[in-house]
Amino acid sequence: MRIGLFDSGIGGLTVLHQALKFLPQEDYLFYADTAHVPYGEKTKEEVREYILNAVDFIAKHNIKALVIACNTATSIVIEELRSRYDFPILGIEPAVKPAIEQSEGKQKKVLVLATRLTLQEKKYHDLVHRIDHGEIVDSLPLPGLVQFAESFEFDEKKIIPYLHQELSQFNLQQYGTVVLGCTHFPYFENSLKKVFPAHVDFISGSIGTARHLKRILELKGQVNQSGTGDIIFFKSGVIVEDTCTLGNYHRLFKLLDEL
Repeated sequence: MRIGLFDSGIGGLTVLHQALKFLPQEDYLFYADTAHVPYGEKTKEEVREYILNAVDFIAKHNIKALVIACNTATSIVIEELRSRYDFPILGIEPAVKPAIEQSEGKQKKVLVLATRLTLQEKKYHDLVHRIDHGEIVDSLPLPGLVQFAESFEFDEKKIIPYLHQELSQFNLQQYGTVVLGCTHFPYFENSLKKVFPAHVDFISGSIGTARHLKRILELKGQVNQSGTGDIIFFKSGVIVEDTCTLGNYHRLFKLLDEL
């Protein structure tokens, strides 16, 4: 049985990259809904329908657990999915709590970077309200980073001017931690580090999600000891077999290895 991972696009590969570190002998199915990316700029109703259709497809492939490797999808439909299926379903959310803990020690603020839809959702607002007692959390949507990633565009000559423009309204010196609240954003960590002051830390939810996945499989006695880390890729229900796309995916893994 495989572990399924779902995202609107290639951002979820950042979560798969961590899962392979924690569970290297598992086999995986990765589904990118590239026909409908980006989710963060669409309506909640549209995104819900895309997700339900995709997970119905994934569930037919004999998976033992599913990771919704998309902050936007998690915020919209995670509870509904859990009510529909009997295998474990894990989501991912902006790592606000550890970011607050880090920044409070520095007497600095937190900046959450995510998609517009994630930041609009009640789930996100409830999370911040519950733990941001010092009111130190600010947020900013960066939809352009999703579009850059989906175009495999990582040229800093294009990325850094975009970041400067979007962040111009903020005094970056006042922040201690930046939350990468979209799974596409870790690809741009090096560019972000060149824009923010040196004292700023960057944090995402990918490691915590991968660790939680391993813990759940251990509790269920379902950790695979004989798999090879084999991955089947799908793009909106179509298996990916062309060497160009597969090569791009593996280049993204290499990029993440170098961060």
